[in-house]
Amino acid sequence: MGITAIYFLRKYVFHNRKNKGIKEIYTTLETRKDHLPVFKIPSHFINGFLTVVFGGSTGIEVSTVVSTATIGNQIYKRRLMPLAFKKACICAGVVAGVTVLFGSAIGGWLFAIEVIAKKFQKKVVVSATVSALIAFFFIQYVGSPYLIPMSAAVWQWKALPYMMLLAVLAGLLATYFTQIVIFCKHWFSGISNNFLRVNLGALAVGILIVGFPSLYGDSYHGLVDMLRTFTFSGIHLPGSLPLTLAALFLLKPIAASLTLGAGGDGGVFAPSIVAGAFLGILFAYLCNTYLGFEFLVVNFALIGAAATLAAAIHGPMTAIFLICSLAPNGYQLLFPLGMAAFSAYMLSKKICSYNVYSYQG
Repeated sequence: MGITAIYFLRKYVFHNRKNKGIKEIYTTLETRKDHLPVFKIPSHFINGFLTVVFGGSTGIEVSTVVSTATIGNQIYKRRLMPLAFKKACICAGVVAGVTVLFGSAIGGWLFAIEVIAKKFQKKVVVSATVSALIAFFFIQYVGSPYLIPMSAAVWQWKALPYMMLLAVLAGLLATYFTQIVIFCKHWFSGISNNFLRVNLGALAVGILIVGFPSLYGDSYHGLVDMLRTFTFSGIHLPGSLPLTLAALFLLKPIAASLTLGAGGDGGVFAPSIVAGAFLGILFAYLCNTYLGFEFLVVNFALIGAAATLAAAIHGPMTAIFLICSLAPNGYQLLFPLGMAAFSAYMLSKKICSYNVYSYQG
């Protein structure tokens, strides 16, 4: 229902103009005369809402980022700021959106600098800082609940090698995710019949959700349920539950890719976090069950989430501080999160470079 509604909205309300995620921001920044049109604000908000609330397996992060970037772009376009401040205005909008979503002003600031601007520029840094401060005071006033209500705990040095091994697996998971997204978008673009494309994607995602309800929407609810189950049950779990968890971290990228390919609105933010956290939970469970460790499941869930997100968006600093803000006391894990995020990012970057080299060769 959600993807079908988006299709008709795109056709009759937004005049067949498609949403292309963060790529739209990059395209706008590359050309001074190119702008994010006003319709991107309601289009991404409405389509992102319809996608997630009806079960589309993505998140609202990318929809929000493009919408807030459009607000910044429109302020620039309407000459409310000097002409040299286009990137600064867009980044200010991005900072505000990410800060409110994750409750992390530092994470929002880093995302704008590291992922959107991709370099330090004085105007961008100043505008992003002002935006982060305003957004910070806003969330202090309205409140910003943790996405993961379980508190992170003090980590031990003996766990670090296993955290690094998890980071390697997370880097591979992010690469797998990226390739699945590219494949699905290419495959769906080859279907000329709109009715077939929309309904084929909707049915495929629906079937996956029926089999695995934790894939519904952004899956944060499913992640919290799994964390509680594996934390309080210890190793005394039904044999099928670890297999279900393994299926979830492999199927979440597929469900997200099918959602996006069929016309849903969103990106890889939430799916990367959730898939990586599922991987971390399973990794900790296997180590505790078969190797005799007593690793804290929530710590490894956050490590997996940070590493996968860092590799997926190529923003390790952003991933570190955003994941620190997901759970109470998350900053206790700052060092292992940093090690894992940069390790996964470097691995993913190396694999991507190798693929490009092989293709060119």
